[in-house]
Amino acid sequence: VGIVRRAEVDVTDRRLLGVALDLAVATAGRGRREPLLTDVVDVLTEGAEPLRSVAAARSETGYRRVARDLLNTLALICDGTIRGIFNRPSTVSPTLDTPALSLDISALADDPDDVLAAAMLCSWAWSSAVIDGVRGEGAGNVVVVQDELWRALRVAPGLVERSDQITRLNRHRGVVSFQVTHSLDDLRALPTEADRAKAHGLVSRNGVVVLGGMAERELDALAGITPLSPGERSLVTSWAAPPTWVPGALHPGRGRYLVKSGERVGLPVALDLTPSEQSLYDTDGAFTRRAPAAGR
Repeated sequence: VGIVRRAEVDVTDRRLLGVALDLAVATAGRGRREPLLTDVVDVLTEGAEPLRSVAAARSETGYRRVARDLLNTLALICDGTIRGIFNRPSTVSPTLDTPALSLDISALADDPDDVLAAAMLCSWAWSSAVIDGVRGEGAGNVVVVQDELWRALRVAPGLVERSDQITRLNRHRGVVSFQVTHSLDDLRALPTEADRAKAHGLVSRNGVVVLGGMAERELDALAGITPLSPGERSLVTSWAAPPTWVPGALHPGRGRYLVKSGERVGLPVALDLTPSEQSLYDTDGAFTRRAPAAGR
């Protein structure tokens, strides 16, 4: 709802959603099926007494006035740019004993940011529920990777709080979380000052920071989160140097990272891909593949 509106959801709408969801779950349960978003819309449209009580409305007209924006927002979720993502039955159920689970949303890569952000946040929340199930089965620790963090947080105010809520209790739950973004500039570009402050706290809570090649300016901003020695700064900035003009030469920072944990000395590491990994993860493939010969 916040993504579609590009604004935070107010208290009344939160309460209306909560009551409507409870009623929709109860109705779907009697039919022995999972509730859908359209069920929530139907419940809100009917405007039963519990909903009118939340809206403090004495008449149907008064209730319609209070619930109108919320109904229109949910209608956009069902019929707008993100239609089909949240208003259909789930087609996948997690297997709790699987060693690894990857949620691939690359099919949405060319969609607007609000579509991708909604899918990412939903994936994180879904993964969190799976983790709770795994922990309930007595499994060991779980590792979660949240890639392209910036895309999910910048769409609307308040989304940092959603991500923060999902990850805040990870230590207590025995969950190790990797949050990946391109630059701290991505977090400084968030919609509101409150979001920027929360994002800074989100980064500061990380016990380990892994740095690829970065410019001096970015390292200055990072100083308040993890201190770097002159030697460490020099190493990280050297990885951000421009590549040579020699065809086929690797970028100086390719596969080079500095692992930092608080005041400890940073650990420089190098990652070399196997031939099969190079084929799978070649992000320059569109430029390096040769066009097929004529007539073939």
